[in-house]
Amino acid sequence: MEIKEVKTRDSELIKELVKVWRSSVQATHLFLSKEEIDAIEKFVPQALAGVRHLLVCWDGSAPVAFMGIEDQKVEMLFVAEGMRGKGIGHKMLTLGIKDYAVNELTVNEQNPQAVGFYEHMGFSSYKRSPLDEQGNPYPILYMKLGK
Repeated sequence: MEIKEVKTRDSELIKELVKVWRSSVQATHLFLSKEEIDAIEKFVPQALAGVRHLLVCWDGSAPVAFMGIEDQKVEMLFVAEGMRGKGIGHKMLTLGIKDYAVNELTVNEQNPQAVGFYEHMGFSSYKRSPLDEQGNPYPILYMKLGK
């Protein structure tokens, strides 16, 4: 496994990362319907292209996870379903904390595995919103490192 920041985000890489995203979301966001996942997926390429730092974990030539960082905040962290539980998220977040001064993130409250993972990594919730960023009824937890 190799983790590196990608500067060039061509359409082929974006397409591969969207597959990783979908695999991860289908495995972890059980509160979303297929139609909701399909609707959100349309915005993923733009988010991937626009995030300041995009770190990708490669297994050989294929991406298996990615993390987007903006202003010391994890904007996205997704690990392909078949690669979950192998320490990839831990390695990526540790790298983000060490090399990019990551100290904040948001997470869907209805994704208890992710909440538990971030708590294990030293993050604590300091605020809760009953709605997600699009105004949907999916509560969001705002978390900071070490609080």
